[in-house]
Amino acid sequence: MTRTQAVTTATLRKQKQEKNPIAVITAYDYPSAKLVEEAGVDVILVGDSLGMVVLGYDSTVPVTMDDMLHHTKAVTRAAKRAFVVADMPFLSYHGSVEQTIANAGRLMQEGLAKAVKIEGGSEIAPVVKKLTQAGIPVMAHIGLTPQAVHQLGGFKVQGRDAAAARKLLADAQALADAGAFAIVLECVPEEVAAVISKSIDIPTIGIGAGAGCDGQVLVFHDVVSFASSIKPKFVKQYVQVGELIETAVSSYVKEVKAGSFPGKEHVFHADEETVAHLYGEGVKA
Repeated sequence: MTRTQAVTTATLRKQKQEKNPIAVITAYDYPSAKLVEEAGVDVILVGDSLGMVVLGYDSTVPVTMDDMLHHTKAVTRAAKRAFVVADMPFLSYHGSVEQTIANAGRLMQEGLAKAVKIEGGSEIAPVVKKLTQAGIPVMAHIGLTPQAVHQLGGFKVQGRDAAAARKLLADAQALADAGAFAIVLECVPEEVAAVISKSIDIPTIGIGAGAGCDGQVLVFHDVVSFASSIKPKFVKQYVQVGELIETAVSSYVKEVKAGSFPGKEHVFHADEETVAHLYGEGVKA
């Protein structure tokens, strides 16, 4: 596949088969989506993590459908090649089948996402099946599911003991059987994630789940260290953009306070006739 061909669910399935790792990153607005698109990512996830990263909440629970639509629209305006997946926010897929399909449909029809992501295991397999039957591609998400953080008792690694590991494996198989095209494995022991990845036919995307997954996902703001205060073990920061921005803005503030900005090179001048018309003949430009 060339860098100009649009990524599809078939592309991602082929990448798993060919052991070509899938690069996924979150993006929440047009500028970040444009940058990651040009960098060559395969999938852009408009995550409900925007609640914590962009909107300042302490969890993803307060994020609404309107929030997700707003940010998804911005991302899809920039993404031409990458496959865009939008998160279904808290409680947007736990009501009636009709309402769930309507919510997912909005993310695709209005937001122009190519797929949606929902959290949960075997219990949501029927939802996945209904969505896929309606023509809506679904990325599943198991392990640490942030929307259930209060139920889980915090942001904790999942699947550490044998029973929990077997449950994750069963969940992954049920979701794959229901028609999910990929599964995010979050904060799962590397050994467990590797077994799951080998046991199912669809791609696994790890975040804090080790190198045995078929792909990896990280949050844009974590990767570039842009005003990101959360630094989990699984994050690698590739550049300190936040420090550069803070330094630049600090310099701007100092120059404004000192009166050195704007300088002569930053201003425009009117001709004398215009100045005379505005202020009178005695004023010079």
